[in-house]
Amino acid sequence: MKKRRLTALCCALFILVGAFMGCAEEPAEPEVEVPEIEGYTLLWHDEFSGKELNEDIWNREARDPGWTNEELQEYTTSEDNVYVENGNLVIKAIKTERAGMDYYTSGKVTTQNKQDFMYGKVVARAKVPEGQGLWPAIWMMPTDESYYGQWPKCGEIDIMEVLGSQADIAYTTIHYGEPHAEQQGFLKLDNGSFADGFHEYSVEWEPGEIRFYVDGENTLTVNDWFTAESGKDEKPYPAPFDQTFFVQMNLAVGGTWPGNPDETTDFDKAKFEIDYVRVYQKEEYDTNVTKPEKQFADAAEDGNYIKNGDFSEEEDLTDDINWKFLLFNGGEGSAEIRDNTMIIKSKAEGTEDYSVQLVQPNLPMIKGKSYRVTFDAKSSETRDIIVCISAPTAGWIRYLPDTELTITPKWKTFTYEFEMTERDDPNGRLEFNMGHNGSVADVYIKNVRVEEIA
Repeated sequence: MKKRRLTALCCALFILVGAFMGCAEEPAEPEVEVPEIEGYTLLWHDEFSGKELNEDIWNREARDPGWTNEELQEYTTSEDNVYVENGNLVIKAIKTERAGMDYYTSGKVTTQNKQDFMYGKVVARAKVPEGQGLWPAIWMMPTDESYYGQWPKCGEIDIMEVLGSQADIAYTTIHYGEPHAEQQGFLKLDNGSFADGFHEYSVEWEPGEIRFYVDGENTLTVNDWFTAESGKDEKPYPAPFDQTFFVQMNLAVGGTWPGNPDETTDFDKAKFEIDYVRVYQKEEYDTNVTKPEKQFADAAEDGNYIKNGDFSEEEDLTDDINWKFLLFNGGEGSAEIRDNTMIIKSKAEGTEDYSVQLVQPNLPMIKGKSYRVTFDAKSSETRDIIVCISAPTAGWIRYLPDTELTITPKWKTFTYEFEMTERDDPNGRLEFNMGHNGSVADVYIKNVRVEEIA
């Protein structure tokens, strides 16, 4: 809840003027107490405590449908799509009809060329809408997108993105490089969703490190990035995140990531509400930073890069150490290690291949080397799964392509070999994807190996 205060002098003057003029004028926008943060000075803020959008801070950006990501909405400058109400900025998506087809409008605001800055801490408190195809975001782009080249070379900082179809997960991401690379973190709520109430999202952007938080919990820390034009040397680190950026907020409808709305999407409730945006900055930043050297994990004595590949140790399958079990987009299930075997039991297959997923990250992939992936697998009933080695910090490209295989109630050994042709990557990830394939049969996996071959 915002704390509002009007000075006694302002109140007295307002009453006095009203008495002499015979009518009352609109009161000034109330001041709001903004908390201090140790080590920072408040650079600018908007508490949305007035009656209209402060256009000294924000631009209303108009864009045609399909401008990016195959999104369906038209971004308009209409106050039907962007307005201030009850101390919040509201970005509203509206479903109408045009030429006999569904048509969507929504809003996007930016601070470009009004409140640009380089380095600082951005804090925003917001409530997201829930619904298939809705995609609210708080993010940052460079003032001059052409300085290092068009996206993704220019860089992008995503403070918060939530998919309305899985509103219990908030994503934080940076995009950069040529070829496109990204690093992403997320926070998944144990109970409820980010649509149930307001939550605070923040980023601390410094010359050699970017840290993201959701409700004060660190979701991602990055200090290794690059940018380059195709066929040319990399720009000096910390490019591209060494230039002025601006804040923007929008509510997209549809697109390549969230998918399109369906009959369950309630556009009466398609409101992205922002309580405040505050930007702080330190008095000075040390810009003399160097790019950290990549750390590549070592193989075990037997040459296996997979940790606990024989499942001889019990693990917490929810942490980021060794094996991790993940559920997305309607996937439901559980995983456990028992008798040197990983056992995955699905209750719902979800809408994506990765809706039910077992992964192990931090696999060193070196350009020019060849690798072999082997494992044993079976299932309670004949079914298909997908195995791959992906690149979570390199645009999710595949080093081992998505490979569909059929498993049966009888144990079988599977072997795949591939040559690494991309740039060195310490963050390869082995994935077993068990969602969206027409089956929820139990999956059993053991003796997993990833090893370098001559």
